[in-house]
Amino acid sequence: MNITTVINGTFARITPSGDIDADSLAPLHTAVGALSPHVSDLQWDLHHTLFMDVSGLHLLLPQQLADPIQHITVVRLCPQPARLLLLAADLRPGIFDLARLLPAAPVGD
Repeated sequence: MNITTVINGTFARITPSGDIDADSLAPLHTAVGALSPHVSDLQWDLHHTLFMDVSGLHLLLPQQLADPIQHITVVRLCPQPARLLLLAADLRPGIFDLARLLPAAPVGD
C-alpha cells in the first residue's frame, strides 16, 4: 500500500492507495502516529481505495487514533467503501455520524 500524507497547520490529509483491510491497518495507523502532535483535523481521502472491509471503519473512530485528533472526515469515497460506511451508519448512527464524517466541502483545500 502506498500512503500519501499532506499536512497544513492543524489539518492533515492521508490518501491511501489500495484496499483497506486487516493487513493494511498497521501501515495506516503508522501514518496517523507519525503526524505532528498539533494535528487535530484528519481527512481520509479514499479515492484510490476501491475496497474497504469492516476493519477499515476503525480508522474513522477518533478514540482509535492519536489523542490530539478531534475531527475526522472522509472524502472522495469509491462505491464499495461508501456502501460500507452507509451500512455502518444505519447500524450504529451514534458511532458513524455521516454529518460529521462526510463534509459538505473538502476541508483544507
